Amino acid sequence: MPDYAARRSKMVDHQIRPSDVTKFPIIDAMLTVPRELFVPDSKREMAYMGENLVYGLGRYLLEPRTFAKMLEVIDLQPSDLVLDIGCGLGYSTAVIARLAEAVVAIEEDEPLAAEAQAILSDQGVYSAAVVTAPLTEGAPQHGPYDAIIVEGAIEVFPDALAAQLKEGGRAVCLFMEDVLGVCRVGFKFDGKITWRDAFNASAPVLPGFEKHRSFTF
Repeated sequence: MPDYAARRSKMVDHQIRPSDVTKFPIIDAMLTVPRELFVPDSKREMAYMGENLVYGLGRYLLEPRTFAKMLEVIDLQPSDLVLDIGCGLGYSTAVIARLAEAVVAIEEDEPLAAEAQAILSDQGVYSAAVVTAPLTEGAPQHGPYDAIIVEGAIEVFPDALAAQLKEGGRAVCLFMEDVLGVCRVGFKFDGKITWRDAFNASAPVLPGFEKHRSFTF
């Protein structure tokens, strides 16, 4: 049987620590949460690889380096209520739940959402709930949120999500611009989110987060 604990340690030592992720709660969470349980059974051998892992349905499990650095720059606090967009099978939600007070995870595919909730419950993650809803709409009924994290690349940050962020709250997203991607952290003041660049990364754009393009003939 594979030694997944050893693979987690190797992931942290070779992918996360060298990427300037220094906050102990993040490192501890990623050493603790069994990433292999949050991927399809057929892909467990790939769970700790340093690349984005395809779930299907337009969903990807972000590579460990990118996800850890997103957590580093958004600086979650133990009192935070977090909105986790595009949770897939719930790995990101399980990690965030160890850093924040509570997590509302959004997944629009109903069977995927149900499986994510089942895995989280099996792992004793009781401070998180998976809500089935369009990713671009979030869950306003449970907000506003101290922090919003999007588990995949975007081209635009929807107004509906921006409205769910608390005044003084922050969001972290990976913006793709053609083939180049940059992770940005945004801070909301006076009803407006101001973004600043954090680091470079890339991932496929989540369905629904593309720019509207006009065509000319």
